[in-house]
Amino acid sequence: MSDTPELVIAHGTVVNSFGRQEAHVVVRDGRVDRLVDAAGPVPAAKRTIDAAGLLVIPGGVDGHCHVAQITGRFRTLDDYATTSTAALWGGTTTIIDFGIPRDTRETPLAAVLHKKELAREARCDVALHGSVVSWDETMPWQLEQLAAEGVRSVKMYTTNRGTTMADGDTILKVMREMVRLDGLTYIHAEHDPIIADCTGQHADDGRIGIEHLHRTRPELAEEVSVKETLAMAEYTGAPVYFVHQSTPGAVDLVSEARARGQEAYSETCPHYLTLDNSVYGSVMPEWFACCPPMRSPQTVAALRERLADGAIHTVASDHSCYDLTQKRERTDDIREMPHGLPGVETRMPVTFTALMGTSPEARVEDFVEVFSAGPARINALPGKGTIAPGFDADLVIFDPDEERTVDGGALHMGTDFSPFDGRTLTGWPAVVVSAGRVVLDGEGFHDPGPVGRFVSRAGFREHQSAAHSSPVPAAQATR
Repeated sequence: MSDTPELVIAHGTVVNSFGRQEAHVVVRDGRVDRLVDAAGPVPAAKRTIDAAGLLVIPGGVDGHCHVAQITGRFRTLDDYATTSTAALWGGTTTIIDFGIPRDTRETPLAAVLHKKELAREARCDVALHGSVVSWDETMPWQLEQLAAEGVRSVKMYTTNRGTTMADGDTILKVMREMVRLDGLTYIHAEHDPIIADCTGQHADDGRIGIEHLHRTRPELAEEVSVKETLAMAEYTGAPVYFVHQSTPGAVDLVSEARARGQEAYSETCPHYLTLDNSVYGSVMPEWFACCPPMRSPQTVAALRERLADGAIHTVASDHSCYDLTQKRERTDDIREMPHGLPGVETRMPVTFTALMGTSPEARVEDFVEVFSAGPARINALPGKGTIAPGFDADLVIFDPDEERTVDGGALHMGTDFSPFDGRTLTGWPAVVVSAGRVVLDGEGFHDPGPVGRFVSRAGFREHQSAAHSSPVPAAQATR
């Protein structure tokens, strides 16, 4: 058996969230074996890639994806092979999907086990969140089983009554269980009574088409729900993570809670950092049907400032792969059309463009934090988000100066549009390495086949404690 490492990435600037260095990265058996000072000779390897003049960053971790998702009568058009391939094209090497019950007959545990089976076709590594809609006496046992499966977070919706919404009693009880099981509570925060009333009023007035979406889900609804959920998290002592925050007010509420000592986190999405509600007056407003909706230009600018200031902890795609046929089926009634945008492939350049274009003080290290390191740490993903010995060899040779204009039809997400179509974005992957395999380079994409691993996650507080004890926490097994 040869002792020669499989891969060396030579002469690159290695950028972690906590700093950078000029180094050769040596890869052996799917992991980072060592970093060698770039002033020294390049170690021998079976393959050497020259990254001179470019950055080497940890592979992206997208903590919020919906793959093969069934909601009501709609199903996203992707599968794990498609979405994981698109993720790799976009520099993301780990995705976290949701096991959301398809209807009242499917339990949270069954939903996760179903997704885990589907994930066998993934080309990159996959982790899962659970989801609870309603409480019953089996729930403590089911959550224990999820934890034993390596699923240590549970998502709940505070809106969407009749489908995915969990009531306050359910949220409170699940939070208690997540504290007991050292897990993390994920929340989609929009105040359902406000949204239901506002949507009803618009329907009564005949203003219920897609062009009115942003008026039916006001910023107040999001912020009231965040405030209420933070109170429940404080009462139970539960760590809480808010998905797709779209307003600076929502982010500020989390920041204030953290200042009081709460474990609370803010996620936003690329579309909330770059698109405003003028899109609903465009020729194709159906391209932008998502919840929460796009906000005012002033809100978008303020949200970008929160990102540049470090108040936002992760940027996730909230990838949902519907196509335009599905979107256009009921543009006359937002209550009947599917909401969600494709974005796992474009998360890198949109986030980088938004962050670096907002503040002259923004650093690539800050981008690495929200794109990879933060999602890995908060979601307790061992071996992810850092380039250091023992960590998974999930690596991106990143060109921060490359500009491309997005062509939605030429992307790889299994749909026929992108909300960023026609936009020129900066910062794209030149080479992507997943678990030590070169899957994207100048010659194109090299399909590794269904080699993606299911990542069993550590306990939330256990992992945070280890991560905060050192800027380079000890790597843990990913299998």
